[in-house]
Amino acid sequence: MTALNRFLSNQKYLLFLFVAIAIFASLQSYFSPLKTFVEGGRLYTAYNNYIIFKQSFFHFLEGKDLYIEYLDEQGDLFKYSPTFALVFGVFALLPDVLGLSLWNILNAAVLLYSVYYLPKIDIRTKGLILVFVAVELLTAVQNEQSNALIAGLLLFSFGALERRRYWLASFCLVSTIYIKLFGIVGLALYLLYPDKLKLTYTTAFWVVAFTVFPLVAVDLEQFVFLYKSWGNLLSNDHSISDGISVIGWLRTWFGLEMNKTYASVAGAILFCIPLLRIKAYSNFTFRILILASVLIWVVIFNHRAESPTFIIAVTGVALWYYAQAPSKGNYALLILTLIFTILSPTDLFPRFIRNEWMKPYVVKAVPCILVWGKLIYDLILGQLQPRKFEETGRLE
Repeated sequence: MTALNRFLSNQKYLLFLFVAIAIFASLQSYFSPLKTFVEGGRLYTAYNNYIIFKQSFFHFLEGKDLYIEYLDEQGDLFKYSPTFALVFGVFALLPDVLGLSLWNILNAAVLLYSVYYLPKIDIRTKGLILVFVAVELLTAVQNEQSNALIAGLLLFSFGALERRRYWLASFCLVSTIYIKLFGIVGLALYLLYPDKLKLTYTTAFWVVAFTVFPLVAVDLEQFVFLYKSWGNLLSNDHSISDGISVIGWLRTWFGLEMNKTYASVAGAILFCIPLLRIKAYSNFTFRILILASVLIWVVIFNHRAESPTFIIAVTGVALWYYAQAPSKGNYALLILTLIFTILSPTDLFPRFIRNEWMKPYVVKAVPCILVWGKLIYDLILGQLQPRKFEETGRLE
């Protein structure tokens, strides 16, 4: 076995890599100088997103509105659920350097172990998936965001569904929704599995549990107020930007000013067409490609998608490629994703190219859009070529 194969097949090596990425990003942010997030604006810590999450916990305990500006403390709005604010107290009560590091380690570890939890894929292939997403993981944790956690939870949900562990599957899926609402797209995975009744009542249980959890610390009046305020924020957030998305791509490349709702509906229709092939549900490759479609869709059709969000889409691209037999066309799209999605925001690209071309023309999104288009095309036509995985390391 070559050194590369030993590395790819060794879970401890990859765990060390992912934890090292998380700790490096945390210390880099913690020791970076203050910065402004709006031109001419106030100075905040470089780990502003973590501060937003942390302060949401204290605002929650103080009975404040979570969804208004606190410019003396943080450089942006808190946009997650009241439940997330309360749970984040696990980190908020710690010194910043420790809480920040553990938060990023959680994101990295959940993503890593979720890949290992995928069934019917050999250990070496899982190593290839993890190495492919590693740089994008760095981008995510450098911004202290929850996107790697969301990607991992969606993968865990799929792995649990494959094993018919519906309580675990629904717990992971509902968790994503109470972090960022777009996790709701993952409910489409339920169509692929039997026992819809059990899926329904387990999901309903976790929805109720996650919704009412804040009542352990606030009264009913404050509870209702927080959910109303969150709903108002999300409804007003819809028209703010186009993001690094299909909508932004159509506008910057082709001058098309599309209604966001219409674009999302069109994307949803395309997403759903392969699900009409009910007989294909018994095919593992079909099921894992539907998961890949979910992971990519929630990013490229998200009008608020930012560079750190793409750890979710890149994970989907990796699953799409490594779940199938290699082909020249798919390999070309994988390389485009590596160069223009994963590496384009890094210092490998000169600053003027990033600022003048990559960011204004949302180049980061384009390879993922192309991959998703190819994925949907193949799913609709049934052009699936399953990869032959090695027996060694298979997790059933």
